[in-house]
Amino acid sequence: MKKFDLLCLKEVPDYSPNKIKLLRRRYHISQAVLAAMINTSVSTVQKWEVGDKHPSGPSLKLLNILDKKGLNIFVG
Repeated sequence: MKKFDLLCLKEVPDYSPNKIKLLRRRYHISQAVLAAMINTSVSTVQKWEVGDKHPSGPSLKLLNILDKKGLNIFVG
């Protein structure tokens, strides 16, 4: 069953610093709002956007959901 689950899950793409900035700008949200939406700190979002860190795990998945489904998933 584990093998089947792995075959069904789509791989989440990486998010570059520029792609994260563009995502925020598309929805007109600040770093603080994005951080609150995906339950991380503002400093982490800042580090993602300058390339000092890269999102992974649940944060990466939530960025992908925001990118694909939009803001309504989080607020609505």
